[in-house]
Amino acid sequence: MTQDDNTGDQPAPEPPKRGSMRFQDGNTQPREPSLAEQRARRQALVQEEQDAELARQADAKAATRRKILIGSGVTVGLVGLVATFYTVAKPNNVTAVCTDASGVVQNDDNCDENYVTSHGGYHSGGFLFLPIGGGGYNSYRYNYGGSGVIGQRVSGGSYDPPSSRSNVNTKSGKSVQRGGFGISGKSGSTGGTGGSGKSGGS
Repeated sequence: MTQDDNTGDQPAPEPPKRGSMRFQDGNTQPREPSLAEQRARRQALVQEEQDAELARQADAKAATRRKILIGSGVTVGLVGLVATFYTVAKPNNVTAVCTDASGVVQNDDNCDENYVTSHGGYHSGGFLFLPIGGGGYNSYRYNYGGSGVIGQRVSGGSYDPPSSRSNVNTKSGKSVQRGGFGISGKSGSTGGTGGSGKSGGS
C-alpha cells in the first residue's frame, strides 16, 4: 500500500504580513475639534489680542513720555535763554545817593559837576570839591545803590560805578552820567545854578 506524499507538491507558506498604514484620501472630512479644543483656541486668540493691545498702549505711553521730556527740555532751555537775554540786554536801575567824605547823605547838587564848577569847585580822582567859608573844600561823591536821607549816614550800596548797562538815577529821577559826575536835566533842575546841565564823566 502506498501513501501519498504531498509535501513536495504544496507551496511554501507565505510569511506573515506586517502592519499596514492607511492614508486618507481627498474626500475624507477632517474631524471636528472638540469643545475643549475650540475653547482653548478662542482663549488663545483673546490672549493674543490682549497682549497686542497692551503692547500698543505701552508704546503709546513711551512715545508720550518722550515727547513730554523733549518738550520740557526745550521749555527749560528757552526759559534759560530768555532769562539770560534779559539779564544781559535789560539794564539795571541803580539809585545814586550823593554823600560827603564821611558817607553822610547830601543834596544831589553837591555831586553835580556843573553845579560844583559854577560855585568855584572842581572834580578830581572821582570826587567833587566845593569850597567852604574860611578856605578849604568839602569833597562829595556818589554812592550807588545805597539809601538814606540828607543828614544821615548812607546805608548799603557801593562807591564803585555800576556797569555801562545800568541806568543810574538820583532819588528825584535825574540821570547820572557815566563816570559818576553830572546830572542830566530829564526831571528839571535840582536847585541852585547849573543843576540841570548835562556834563561828561571823568
